[in-house]
Amino acid sequence: MPQSVLSASAANSSSSSSSEIPVLSGRFHDWVFECHGFWHNAVLIIASFLFVLYLALQSRNSFRKLSHGRSHIIISYYFSLWLVSLLNLAWSTFQVWECSPGKELAWNLLSLFTTSGMLFLEVSLLAFLFEGNNATGLEPLTRTFGISGIVVGFDILLKAIYLFAFGIPLFIDTNDSNHHTKWNLWVIHKLVLTVIYGFILFMYHSKWRERLPARPAFYKYVTIMFIMNALALFACGLSGNGTAFGFWLYHVTVVCYHAFYLPLLYITFLADFFQEEDLHLENVYYSEMKDAGFFETDWE
Repeated sequence: MPQSVLSASAANSSSSSSSEIPVLSGRFHDWVFECHGFWHNAVLIIASFLFVLYLALQSRNSFRKLSHGRSHIIISYYFSLWLVSLLNLAWSTFQVWECSPGKELAWNLLSLFTTSGMLFLEVSLLAFLFEGNNATGLEPLTRTFGISGIVVGFDILLKAIYLFAFGIPLFIDTNDSNHHTKWNLWVIHKLVLTVIYGFILFMYHSKWRERLPARPAFYKYVTIMFIMNALALFACGLSGNGTAFGFWLYHVTVVCYHAFYLPLLYITFLADFFQEEDLHLENVYYSEMKDAGFFETDWE
């Protein structure tokens, strides 16, 4: 083979390899630093990954506990949590799709299914709260998940119409106040959740308190979610008017929701079920009820 041909092939191979390195480094840079910035992406990815890792490490003990327990609600909720956690991890990992041309459809579909899955868990827990202390067995499970399925199905249909029929960028966040319809939808969405959580807080301080589960953990959960949705409602209202602070606050609420909601839900609803000793679990429930003042009337 002529020397000139060897030199040309060597030059082509070196140029192709050198061109691949900047492309790969550029993709890594875009994935980590672009589209909302490093800290935004890092918090979402690390938090969602650590929670999935925690579920995986606890899965053996959890499956053993589920196999001995006969709670249809707990079993269904646990596997639903697994599915939504994996979706949330994918959503957090592929944040760069939001800012990548040609990835709008993939990003919208991933965002739609992820947010709908989280909303399903949220609505299911609210329905469980309204079921009260009698939420055991197959019938309450069917009723709870049936209500959640109807609500989330309507939510998916409405968002799909906004996304694919009207072309409104619900899940592509830019500081653009021209999309008033988008922010109006989010205002209504957050307003409904804020009102529901506010109503449950009112029930905890009213004569209907006995209709709710006698666990302070649920009260703390409702309080946190009421504050989060109230802040998100305020942020969406400001963003719709073109306020930069409102857009920043809205992003903070989105990051907090996707990073910490699933662990909060696990701690509130599932963690005590997976305790190894049933006696310890009963003591926890008793101490929580005592701290909440449910036995004060016995001494009067």
